[in-house]
Amino acid sequence: MASRIEVDSMGEVEVPEDALYGAQTQRALNHARIAPQRTMPPPFVYALALLKAAAAIANARVGALDVHLAEAIASAAGAVAAGRHDGAFPVPVFQTGSGTSSNMNMNEVLARLASTAAGQPVHPNDHVNCSQSSNDVVPSAIALAAACELRNILGPAISALEDALRGRAGELESVVKTGRTHLMDAMPVTLGFELRTWLAQLQDCRARLSDLQPRLCALPLGGSAVGTGVNVPRGYVDAALKDLSQRVGFAVFAAEPPSTRMAAQETAVECSACLRSVALVLIKMSNDLRWMNSGPLAGLAEVQLEALQPGSSIMPGKVNPVLPEAILMAATEVLGTDATIVLAAQSGNFQLNVMLPLIADKLLGAIELLAGSCESMAACIQGLLPRAEHAGAALARNPVLATALNPVIGYEAAAAIAKRAYREGRSVLEVAEEDTQLPRETLARLLDPGPLARGEHSK
Repeated sequence: MASRIEVDSMGEVEVPEDALYGAQTQRALNHARIAPQRTMPPPFVYALALLKAAAAIANARVGALDVHLAEAIASAAGAVAAGRHDGAFPVPVFQTGSGTSSNMNMNEVLARLASTAAGQPVHPNDHVNCSQSSNDVVPSAIALAAACELRNILGPAISALEDALRGRAGELESVVKTGRTHLMDAMPVTLGFELRTWLAQLQDCRARLSDLQPRLCALPLGGSAVGTGVNVPRGYVDAALKDLSQRVGFAVFAAEPPSTRMAAQETAVECSACLRSVALVLIKMSNDLRWMNSGPLAGLAEVQLEALQPGSSIMPGKVNPVLPEAILMAATEVLGTDATIVLAAQSGNFQLNVMLPLIADKLLGAIELLAGSCESMAACIQGLLPRAEHAGAALARNPVLATALNPVIGYEAAAAIAKRAYREGRSVLEVAEEDTQLPRETLARLLDPGPLARGEHSK
């Protein structure tokens, strides 16, 4: 492979001839032996590029950088943020814990692009990294990338799933089925009621993510090396954050003090906890759907999920709940990711957390997994068909319906009816007609599963 010689503060380095990056990036690659193909996630790279663009413009406004050079840097950063140079960022996740390798990778790429555009040398440290440190821009990029991904991919995916649940819940309100607690038969519910419960759980998750946004958008930009703002000119932070807000389309502001987002990563942990709650809702939905779809003969068989592919390489005609199982695996990975983020957040030593690249990788990966999972679950809900007749037949034999007689004949008498109905394989209505003095019409009204499932019995 053809190469060129680049020089940094440590001396000469051989770099691939056509590489946009320079010496410091190559040094990081030379010893990147732990999962070298697992590079930093694109949303992080794009967020870092946007920060560099805003920093360049802010530096020009406060007189720290020539306007012509600043515009060239900002233009180059815009191209990177648009995904036009993805191959120029090969630094893997397992690098120096501050993310300095990724920061310098960005600085070198932007310097090379800007040098060509400006027609004069642009230095990666003196110009692109002006008024910055890896220690403030990397945690800023993590938070910014997470905020963007929550707004751009996870938020819409959750909303689409909510729409699917809301629409189908209305359609399925007439399907009355056996409720279950402890996996045992309980009082009746409607299929629509179960979907509305999932919907409410998702809405709680979305509210948590919304509450998180102000903390996620408080960036440590301007904290510089240790959070004290060394070498950061007056006015730079306000100018950079104003420009950055315009670029991303929502307000970002300065963390006070910036050291809270540099030395520690509690906001990333909080974000991960909110993502964990979404994963838990998806796990709940997936498991319930698998149970309700089980069968078709020896299971619950209350719903039928859309048949997507053959379910067995040996059993003809078998169809499996593909989407719920795939979602379960993705959501389970998110739970493991949350544990990793919590452990990584423990590595806040004095003025800097030293597991920032890992936090970026896991946090952004979890958002991507959940967005795809919500989209798959929406498709699953849309393709769901009720087996109302089968569910109704099982409900008619449910001895727990005797619970509705408690206010009229008392718990002990109702329990005796329930036990006899189960023992003799008969309906509660039949046994209650024999064991009480109540007219059949009254018993039929009290034991009607529909009003019981809709909460109309006690109104």
